Amino acid sequence: MTVDFNSKAYLDKVDAWWRAANYISAAQMYLKDNPLLKREVVENDLKAHPIGHWGTVPGQNFIYAHLNRAINKYDLDMFYIEGPGHGGQVMVSNSYLDGSYTELNPNIPQNEEGFKHLCKIFSFPGGIASHAAPETPGSIHEGGELGYALSHAAGAVLDNPDVIAATVIGDGEGETGPLMAGWLANTFLNPVNDGAVLPIFYLNGGKIHNPTIFERKTDEELALFFEGLGWKPIFADVTAISDDHAAAHALFAEKLDEAIEEIKKVQAEARKGSAAEATQPVYPVLIARIPKGWTGPKAWEGTPIEGGFRAHQVPIPVDAHHMEHVDALLSWLESYRPEELFDENGKLLPEIAEIAPKGDRRMAMNPITNAGVIKPMNTADWKKHAFKIETPGAIMAQDMIEFGKYAADLVDANPDNFRIFGPDETKSNRLQEVFTRTSRQWLGRMKPDYDEALSPTGRVIDSQLSEHQAEGMLEGYVLTGRHGFFASYESFLRVVDSMITQHFKWLRKSKTHTTWRKNYPALNLIATSTVFQQDHNGYTHQDPGILTHLAEKTPEYIREYLPADTNSLLAVMD
Repeated sequence: MTVDFNSKAYLDKVDAWWRAANYISAAQMYLKDNPLLKREVVENDLKAHPIGHWGTVPGQNFIYAHLNRAINKYDLDMFYIEGPGHGGQVMVSNSYLDGSYTELNPNIPQNEEGFKHLCKIFSFPGGIASHAAPETPGSIHEGGELGYALSHAAGAVLDNPDVIAATVIGDGEGETGPLMAGWLANTFLNPVNDGAVLPIFYLNGGKIHNPTIFERKTDEELALFFEGLGWKPIFADVTAISDDHAAAHALFAEKLDEAIEEIKKVQAEARKGSAAEATQPVYPVLIARIPKGWTGPKAWEGTPIEGGFRAHQVPIPVDAHHMEHVDALLSWLESYRPEELFDENGKLLPEIAEIAPKGDRRMAMNPITNAGVIKPMNTADWKKHAFKIETPGAIMAQDMIEFGKYAADLVDANPDNFRIFGPDETKSNRLQEVFTRTSRQWLGRMKPDYDEALSPTGRVIDSQLSEHQAEGMLEGYVLTGRHGFFASYESFLRVVDSMITQHFKWLRKSKTHTTWRKNYPALNLIATSTVFQQDHNGYTHQDPGILTHLAEKTPEYIREYLPADTNSLLAVMD
């Protein structure tokens, strides 16, 4: 049977899915019992202190529902990165609706009792986080520390040519330095060998207490910005028609289809030739203007909520101690018409549930979001580069130069699952030997008479002077089952020490709070020039604090080695 994925009938089902996700998301903030409102709401049904974020949630639920539609229409291999800092209900609610959450957590079934449990544990001691955390199906990205969505997405799609990373970027997040650096990741994506990142710049107009800079810019200004960075902007202004949900669905479906078809067009054209002949792809960025807190309370006591910063967190003061406002909460929840969405047992109606992608096509179950299909690394033979030392001190050599020869062997032995990352320092770190086997991957314009070791294909990515980008891409690469290392001067690793801490916490929570997460390949860091004097720039380039910072963490997850010479460095790296 042919399905018209843009018909009103199909979009009505998308709307029903969206309403269901919104209902669950709002209920998670406020309720701990009586989730389907089958009886009068009493004090014990409400949380004592509702905690969470509402503002980003309904817009992301809208986007997620439409991405599901696009996966079905185009049979996409797609996963979701939730860049906005909070709004963890998004990935929880949608994975619960498509069955993923229950498959991974059988103690939370798709019925009223499971729904009640899902509400109780949200943002609750011993429960689940108010952001996309390791316990969230489909997540490789924890948005609480803003700015890394694009870097993680780019790292994930490297060497994954069929994958699209649907990357939602909040407009507050868009103001951060790391995210601004992330827009340049398109310089390193080969449209033949690598997958695509689809940024969805979600302009909802508010941070926690302020307007956002990008939302206040005109479409013309935004077009100039993104075109200059090598992206093709596609605008979907839902805010202008937000009161007409049918029109909003039709518009967003049209614009998302345009973006998907543009990605396919770029890749199809590039794949007529070889990866070595590829040029920088001009991929689309979908700029979605969607009201903050959409479908929630419009105002409270004469002050506007929807569309601005006041929708950011818990929008109305209703809890177990403030029952005087419970009618406002009920009016909000009932506006989603839950009786049209769930059966008597609390399960999503089958005619709505049928629009979910199937099996691993569900974004919450895409294997890439759980360490991918891990291909073990071939660590080659380090001993052939070792020195035969008969007398201590008899051989003078630089350990990183010698390690570079072994790193070159690693490149040869792992042609599609190993990469080296860094911020313009590979040669400064004395790893120049790798360039006898590979180039830097770079899809920007070339100056052949001047450039050195630049190519559309290569296993080194170090041509952007951004520690955040290098670390973020390595994290995305290893979280999806591949291998690599990031080399930098010791002091500059301090730029990303909070990123490294977040990664450590991800590993720890994956191990302690889930039963279904795989083990991840190691995140390997090489801090060069540690502590020792450098006469020309030692004062600015020395800071052994990264060692202290990580030594304080749980040793089950972190190892630090200080190899004293070439042979011990080679053995340690193996």
